[in-house]
Amino acid sequence: MAIAENRSRSEWQELDRQHYLHPFTDHKDLGEKRSRIITRAEGVYIYDADGNKILDGMSGLWCVNTGYGREELIAAATNQLRELPYYNSFFQCAHPPSIELSRILCEVTPPHFNRVFYAGSGSESIDTMIRMVWRYWDLVDQPERKIIIARKNAYHGSTVAGASLSGMEPMHQQGGILGNIAHIDQPYWFGSDRSMSEDDFGVHTARALERKIEELGADKVAAFVAEPIQGAGGVIIPPSTYWPEIQRICNEHGILLVTDEVICGFGRLGAWFGADYYGVKPDLMTFAKGVTSGYLPLGGVMVGDRVGDVLIDKGGEFYHGYTYSGHPATCAVAIETVNILQREKLIERVRDDIGPYLQKKWATLREHPIVGETRMVGLMGALELVRDNRSLERFDGDSKAGVVCRNFLVNNGLVMRAVGDTIITAPPFTLSHDEADELIEKAWKCLDLTQKALSKGS
Repeated sequence: MAIAENRSRSEWQELDRQHYLHPFTDHKDLGEKRSRIITRAEGVYIYDADGNKILDGMSGLWCVNTGYGREELIAAATNQLRELPYYNSFFQCAHPPSIELSRILCEVTPPHFNRVFYAGSGSESIDTMIRMVWRYWDLVDQPERKIIIARKNAYHGSTVAGASLSGMEPMHQQGGILGNIAHIDQPYWFGSDRSMSEDDFGVHTARALERKIEELGADKVAAFVAEPIQGAGGVIIPPSTYWPEIQRICNEHGILLVTDEVICGFGRLGAWFGADYYGVKPDLMTFAKGVTSGYLPLGGVMVGDRVGDVLIDKGGEFYHGYTYSGHPATCAVAIETVNILQREKLIERVRDDIGPYLQKKWATLREHPIVGETRMVGLMGALELVRDNRSLERFDGDSKAGVVCRNFLVNNGLVMRAVGDTIITAPPFTLSHDEADELIEKAWKCLDLTQKALSKGS
């Protein structure tokens, strides 16, 4: 049955209200407000059912890095669906797209990564990583190492395992949380009392990992997992002193280091992976999103030799996997995505051209009366909304300012995201200088509208 193209916006909204349960949504609230119906996209713009053109400052959900309307990716999927639309990777079978993608991924990751395990999403990648960490310690005769340490306010997916590892209290309050998970503070300097320098704060916050290991017992701790830059938590960019200290602590205590590259991977920071950007050597890296530019769902775990060699040499059967592990069409799209990133030098462009250009423009928003800080690495940025940009007094903590600003943004043709009273952005790598200017102009206008609206309400 084909999609009915001739339905009106209100008809789509009503069908949506009746039948579609959205992720991370208050469905009663949405039923009263109704969804914005997005009908098409091209380049860095999406279009709604009323024909409004909206600059997508979030790359969909951190993923459409090469932009919308890529005929090469459409052709890669179409050709593979004709040739071999599906076959599984169970029963000692494989197919060319999954094998070729594996080779390519091992070329673009650091040299100690020579194996990959495929999943269907970032959440599944995290579940896989947890199973793999526990299996590794079993195989090296240290089965008591079960605790995985993550960070408060981190996001690692919304499956039971992913939600458990994530450090977001609202998710935990809805139950079903795994044991053997611990959390430490995030390296959020602006959110602290700012009594330390950023460098000192970076070291102090990293050493929270060491304090937690000593509290739990090093012989009980299996791994530390973190996003190189926390994404959904508000684009928390750690001080430069943070990651070297984390690496030291993991090395000295022998625990596995895992970087969650679901957002930072495949060029978002102007390097292939966040681990590359920060110069750390993780044992495992989870990935998803940008690997296919969001055109089809694919995730996975890059497995470093420390873990991979043990899994193969001592492993026996690893009782884990998915129906769609290494799906041929998604792997074909991922291969072409990497080709585009390399052929068009998009990661270099993020590092050397559009990244520095937007960063300079983004920094000017700090001059706005309700902006207390701007920060950006590559094409991943945040600004902090405050009552006054001199005193840095924050709003009341009800996230009202962020919601007000976000609504003004989308109603004025720009998608950015509110995380509390932090506004975040992550536009496609293909963003032009003119489009970057448009993003900044619309952001400033909406900050003005937010300031006016909040002053009326106070």
